[in-house]
Amino acid sequence: MIPSQRVILGAGLAILLIITAASIGLDVKSRSDAARVNHTVEVLKKISDVHLWVRRAESAVRGYEIYRTAGFAEEFQAARSRIAPALADLKRAVSDNSDQVTLFEATEPLILRRIEVAAEALRLRTNGDANGFNALRDRAEGRGLMETLTANLERLAAGEEKLLADREADSRRTGIVLLGIDVIGALVILLLVVMLLRASRRTTDQLQSSLHATQAAKEALEAAVAERTAHLVTAHDELRLSVNVLQSTFHSMAEAVLVIDADSTILLSNPAAERMLLHRTGMGLGSLRAMSDVFHGDGVTPLKPDELPSARVLRGEQFEELEMIVRPHSGNGVRHLMISGRPMRDGQGKVTGAVLVYHDATTSREIERQLHQSQKLDAIGKLTGGVAHDFNNMLTVISGNTETLVASLKQQPELQRVARLIDDAAERCAELIQHLLAFARRQPLQPRNVEINGAIADIARLLRPTLGEQIQIETVLEPGPMTAHIDPSRLTNAVLNMAINARDAMPNGGKLLLETHRVVLDEAYAQANAEVRPGPYVMLAVSDTGTGMSADIQQKAFEPFFTTKEVGKGSGLGLSMVYGFVKQSGGHIKIYSEQGHGTTIKLYLPPGEGMVEAAPPTTPPAEGGAETIFVVEDDPMVRNFVTVQLQSLGYKTVAAADGRAALQLIEAGQAFDLLFTDVVIPGGMSGRELADEVARLRPGVKVLYTSGYTDNAIVHHGKLDDGVMLLTKPYRRNQLAEMIRKALGGGGLATASPAPRPPV
Repeated sequence: MIPSQRVILGAGLAILLIITAASIGLDVKSRSDAARVNHTVEVLKKISDVHLWVRRAESAVRGYEIYRTAGFAEEFQAARSRIAPALADLKRAVSDNSDQVTLFEATEPLILRRIEVAAEALRLRTNGDANGFNALRDRAEGRGLMETLTANLERLAAGEEKLLADREADSRRTGIVLLGIDVIGALVILLLVVMLLRASRRTTDQLQSSLHATQAAKEALEAAVAERTAHLVTAHDELRLSVNVLQSTFHSMAEAVLVIDADSTILLSNPAAERMLLHRTGMGLGSLRAMSDVFHGDGVTPLKPDELPSARVLRGEQFEELEMIVRPHSGNGVRHLMISGRPMRDGQGKVTGAVLVYHDATTSREIERQLHQSQKLDAIGKLTGGVAHDFNNMLTVISGNTETLVASLKQQPELQRVARLIDDAAERCAELIQHLLAFARRQPLQPRNVEINGAIADIARLLRPTLGEQIQIETVLEPGPMTAHIDPSRLTNAVLNMAINARDAMPNGGKLLLETHRVVLDEAYAQANAEVRPGPYVMLAVSDTGTGMSADIQQKAFEPFFTTKEVGKGSGLGLSMVYGFVKQSGGHIKIYSEQGHGTTIKLYLPPGEGMVEAAPPTTPPAEGGAETIFVVEDDPMVRNFVTVQLQSLGYKTVAAADGRAALQLIEAGQAFDLLFTDVVIPGGMSGRELADEVARLRPGVKVLYTSGYTDNAIVHHGKLDDGVMLLTKPYRRNQLAEMIRKALGGGGLATASPAPRPPV
């Protein structure tokens, strides 16, 4: 080998060594860059973990506030226990970045304080400290902390994402430099080869051709490597983005998702599965099923093992909206679940696993049940109100005549006793009809602003002799003036009925607690309870320490004639009457009960506006007079009874069967002092329309209405129109006399019909 060739070969070897050393150095740097990129990705994951556990703890507290189930409290504690380790991991991960350390040290106490606020809210809600909880919520400290720490975590993540972008860019530059060195090395080698060829001049054409072919292959290979590298970088970025999107979507889903293999082993689950199905990491489907009893959608028929969703989907079935009812053994609330299932298959079509998606339909099913119950009670009420008018007409005649019969049989004690029995039976029938009308929301209310604390204190004093010494009565009344717009007499009857039910539920004695509070029912509560209007209410709670009610009994408690008492010890109309009174007053009623621990019935009454209204003064009893009473009544028996009673009181009477006949007499000049008319009369003209027409013909005429049914022209939404006097059927002779004198005294002037009131 000639010296020039040795020089060229030596130079080429030196250049190759330099290129190799540079390549090794750049390769080491490339690995270092990759490690730094992985570290940054890990830091981002730890930031996401911290944020996830904080949000999960906050969600658990909100869930507990809405549903009051122990599962949410356990979920909160589980999330709380994971936050401190997650913070420690994150602190170690960012320790190499002073800016990130500073931001983390500013964020860590905010996170710990947010968890303390959430724990305090949970404690206050668990202990029933509504005032403390409301005060804590009004400070809005938790919301402010959450916004600040969320912003800080996002800044931490943004910083790491910037580092990630910088480091990935650095890694790409290193790759480009490495590629450039390779290309330069190849060019230098090519140059040396050319120089060697020129120096030796003994290289053949075949060798030159081979070198050119080798060089072309090398260049093609380098181009392919460069293109492949670019594709891999792009694919890695897209894969990372897709994984992040899928993970975020999967973990934020409201539906519970379980991914299982062919052996029913749970491969993957999301946080919703932990809340909804009580699933925990490492728990199999068998353990999950052992925690609850599972039924078909009817809630009665148990699901057989081969009917379970997991068994069906692993058989290759796919289904949507399969309804299943789960009753946990832990005592947590029953859940209505809608399950969708899809099998997973391999390339040959064999089932290798399945995906099960669970939707919690408990709230929607409860709202449907409440709506169905409300519609059923409303239908019963309409039926009840429809027959009340005719019953009350008949009872008016029976009661009035038996009252006269009792008075006329003073000389015949045996017959008088029989007459009294008939009179008592008629009175009980009248009370029964009134109770049914109360349930049907057809009783004429006379609401006014009532100071509720004073009313409850008075009622409590009346209850003591009624309930007996074995029942301890306590009152817890919220301080300060608190008015409700209600009919006070109906309130007294309602509390009395609830107190008697409570006494019967405590045969060995116990405690009856009467409480009042100002409350606000929000939109969330209204959505979960049919027919509730959100807004402020005056809440009256009646609690006992009795035997309590099962869930089935609670659902039927407001139905008329439903009772759990022995035959003869209850009519089953007490709570139905309370229900009707509260609904007709524009309020809301709710039962909370647990067997063996007692019952609480909460009445949410409409608040009063303005000053407390005094009770109307009582009028002295009046026997009769000499005025002329114009009686308009379509029922001949009632018409004859009323005219006889009025004549026995000394009044002159004029009678007509309908409005047209009455107007003919009035237009003919018939004189009278008081129009006493039934509201519901035939002939195309109601009693109210008759009174309006009479007022046009004879301004200032006095009117007294009577009716056995209140869904008519003088009662709107269960409340008497202002200035209207009504004598409700059936009535006694003394009631008739008192109302006639009161109306003649100026209490019942005919006025124009009022405009319709807005719905209550």
